[in-house]
Amino acid sequence: MAVAGMSTVQLGSALTVPLFDQLTDVGAAGLRLGWAGLLLFVLVRPRRRDFARRDLLACTVLGIVTAGLMLFFMLAIARLPLGTASALEFLGPLAVSLYGPGASRKIWTAAAAIGVVLLTQPWHGNLDLAGVGYALAAAACWAAYILLTQRVGDQLAGLKGLAVSMPVAGIVGMLIAAPTLSTHLIWPALWTMLGLAVVSPLVPFALEFLALRRLTSSAFGTLMSLEPAIALLMGLLVLGQVPGLTSALGIAFVVAAGVGATRAGARPAAEHAPPAPHPAAAEAS
Repeated sequence: MAVAGMSTVQLGSALTVPLFDQLTDVGAAGLRLGWAGLLLFVLVRPRRRDFARRDLLACTVLGIVTAGLMLFFMLAIARLPLGTASALEFLGPLAVSLYGPGASRKIWTAAAAIGVVLLTQPWHGNLDLAGVGYALAAAACWAAYILLTQRVGDQLAGLKGLAVSMPVAGIVGMLIAAPTLSTHLIWPALWTMLGLAVVSPLVPFALEFLALRRLTSSAFGTLMSLEPAIALLMGLLVLGQVPGLTSALGIAFVVAAGVGATRAGARPAAEHAPPAPHPAAAEAS
């Protein structure tokens, strides 16, 4: 599920880049978040009595982090190649994976780190510093997203938590994008972004939400090392961004790390079983 989610994330990002001239990077991010939040809320229809106050708070924080993740990453790929931006963003999940127990986890984390260095090639010194800054901000949001998504997913059954956090992300994204959209929005682009919102973030975030119930946050973070490789492939196929030999070697390292993570990352069944309804949820209704 996580790999399928990463593939749709990067496909959606690659398909969005050509629309930056029409909507700007912030406008495209805001519309995708807005549509995804609306669709999830309508499809799942979360009920207030299903949530304790602490669950609503966690979902709200997750929504804000999700909005930051999308907005910062869109700003990054407007300035950097898709594979490079994704590799820098992966530093967030990599930081999460460093807290995993066991010597084998450290080996996969080290392999992923080498892959990230080879993909970003910092020795060239010609990266867009603003783009790097936005990608690193997305990395921080991505690390928080992993931890918060697992916490919300463990407390709430199905996609109820996502059906609250994503509308929050949509509201935040649209508020930030509103000044831009007021001068750039046209009807064809509005409906195009509806389709892209389904491709990403709606489908991938739902898949990742479910995957984090079955993987430890550390294993999931290392598994995300596959994303820069997928981003390079989407950049090549959709945007014509051709990777060099060093980037190809980086792919080999991150794929190896991802395979290692999937072999040792399953969560015990009891750990991710949804808990009984919280008494505060019934009282709040």
